[in-house]
Formats: sequence, C-alpha cells, structure tokens
Amino acid sequence: MMIIPADFDDLRLKALLHLHLGGMHASSPPGSVYALDLSGLKAPSISFYAAWEGETLLAMGALKELDALSGEIKSMRTDPAHLRRGIATAMLDHLLAVAKSRGYRRVSLETGSGPAFEPALALYRRRGFLDGSPFGDYVPTEFNQFLHLDLA
Repeated sequence: MMIIPADFDDLRLKALLHLHLGGMHASSPPGSVYALDLSGLKAPSISFYAAWEGETLLAMGALKELDALSGEIKSMRTDPAHLRRGIATAMLDHLLAVAKSRGYRRVSLETGSGPAFEPALALYRRRGFLDGSPFGDYVPTEFNQFLHLDLA
C-alpha cells in the first residue's frame, strides 16, 4: 500500500468522496454534516491523501491546519471493498505522522454518533484520541462528538 497526495481529477477518488458524503448525510441529522466536498478539500489549509494498492484506490483522508500548533482529521473513508484490512489505521497513522512533522501539538476531529460512526470512533480511541470540547467553528449538538489527541 502506498499513501500519496490525492489527485483531485481522479474519477475513482471522486467516486469515493461521493460515497463518503452520501453516507454522512444518510447517517446524520440535517444540518449536522461537516464533511468537506471536493472544493472544500482543495482549500490551502487542507492536505488530502489517497491510499493505493497498484491501481486500486483503498482509502482517503485529509489533514486540515487549524493553526501553527494544531490540525484536524477530515474526510477519512475506506472503500467498502477493502474494510477490515488495517487501511484506515494506516491512513490515520500517516496523517498523524504528517501532523508531527509539522510540529503540531494536538490533532482534533469532529464526528457523529450512532452505529455508522462506531467503527471510526473505535479506531480513533485505539490511537489515543480522547473525548473533549468543541473546537474551531463547530457548534456542539446531541449528535456530534469531538475528540483530541495530544502529540506533544
């Protein structure tokens, strides 16, 4: 497996992003989806990566710079055909390595609640993320959750 910067013009990546956004909207109440679309992932503060095995797209994930010392995990999704192979763990580890190389002291994320989010929450908690307070422009609701990992 190889994790490299994502190619925004790749149709396979666009299809996985479409699947991700559809899943977020199907599993979240109206107004509670903060997943980024393609234009959002192109923002200068976002580094977007894709995991590949040969010509097969396995997963995607992004790291958003919040400030000089902190980042946010965004848009993590494994292609359903490749679940339970450790690919999400590899992507998360890659994003955390990028964060550490930038000198971030903390990485945060926002996610939802309910069965659709449990596998991701288990992954984040296994990697040391802890429940915490809202950050950035997020507004807390009964649905969303905020997790943080101290890197310092």
